[in-house]
Amino acid sequence: MAEPVQEELSALAAIFCGPHEWEVLSRSETDGTMFRIHTKAEGFMDADIPLELVFHLPVNYPSCLPRISVNSEQLTRAQCVTVKEKLLEQAESLLSEPMVHELVLWIQQNLRHILNQLETGSGNAKCTFSTSTTVDDGLWITLLHLDHMRAKTKYVKTVEKWASDLRLTGRLMFMGKMILILLQGDRSNLKEYLTLQKTSKVDVDSSGKKCKEKMISVLFETKVQTEHKRFLAFEVKEYSALDELQKEFETAGLKKLFSEFVLALVK
Repeated sequence: MAEPVQEELSALAAIFCGPHEWEVLSRSETDGTMFRIHTKAEGFMDADIPLELVFHLPVNYPSCLPRISVNSEQLTRAQCVTVKEKLLEQAESLLSEPMVHELVLWIQQNLRHILNQLETGSGNAKCTFSTSTTVDDGLWITLLHLDHMRAKTKYVKTVEKWASDLRLTGRLMFMGKMILILLQGDRSNLKEYLTLQKTSKVDVDSSGKKCKEKMISVLFETKVQTEHKRFLAFEVKEYSALDELQKEFETAGLKKLFSEFVLALVK
């Protein structure tokens, strides 16, 4: 098995680490690897739709498309077939790079749109979906510290994409040599972001080779409190002075967080 594929499988196992989320079904030097991922995606009325996604990676993957099957107790067979077709269409744009996690994130973001396109107007499809149980107080916030960014432009674009894919808001903050990432969102998505940050080759080393992020630390993580501001977007900001950075934290209701964790980095 090629090293990038092995790395992808290890990352997927780390991301989908909950009960029954990940299962390797078969491995073969001639037939490739088959595995199952159980996840959820937003459907009608913000309801979470359970999805069973089976991927079969041929031996020459990712130079060729994976084989995919889709099942869900809350979707019809026709809907599952359409979701599969859309996933394969998306996969075609990702050829030559490991793509499974990208595909899972994509369907989590686009399932509702796909189902809306399939609607006939009868409204029958909506009857199988429960109303959303998501509430605002399910938000969590985390503060990460990065030691450096050598390939800054690419790194920033990658962080922005991950935040968008995982529906996370907050700030990527630069002040002098200090680099902080403040993220707000669902706790499982924050966990997934951190896994991506640690397992993806997001930067380059001193010789210019792609490398994984090894110099990242989690400074703080907590459930969003009433005094905390809800960020509406993810933004990249640069600050020329410490008081500007402090004002950003205070405006977000995070004065204590700044005093306890950020100031310690500049001492």
